[in-house]
Amino acid sequence: MPVDQSLVGREFPPTTPLEVTTERVRAFSRAIGADQFGAVPPTYPIVLAFDAMNAFLAAEQVDLFRIIHGEQRFAYERPVRIGDRLTATLTVASLRQIGGADVIGTSSAIHDAAGALVCTAKATLVHTGGQS
Repeated sequence: MPVDQSLVGREFPPTTPLEVTTERVRAFSRAIGADQFGAVPPTYPIVLAFDAMNAFLAAEQVDLFRIIHGEQRFAYERPVRIGDRLTATLTVASLRQIGGADVIGTSSAIHDAAGALVCTAKATLVHTGGQS
């Protein structure tokens, strides 16, 4: 069953605030194979974007096992820093059907505790056949 077109433009609630700690950044760095710990890796916001995506999929009852992650991009206003408390708010930016699959474009705005935009994480998700 295709994903509902009325989702385009819909914004989902922000994620629970996540504090960027040295320990979390070290664990993330190790997980991506970074040998040395220095600045926060530029892909770190995926932690928040993934939480926002999971909340969206759960709210819409879309099975994560039917999702293929097609693309990911980050656009920064400023670097993520240790001590930041960040949230992500996902918006469904686009939706189209191709060959029996739903291609869902999402945009997650990642804000700091003061409400300033830190970065935007854009993803393309491919939802394969079956019930949603």
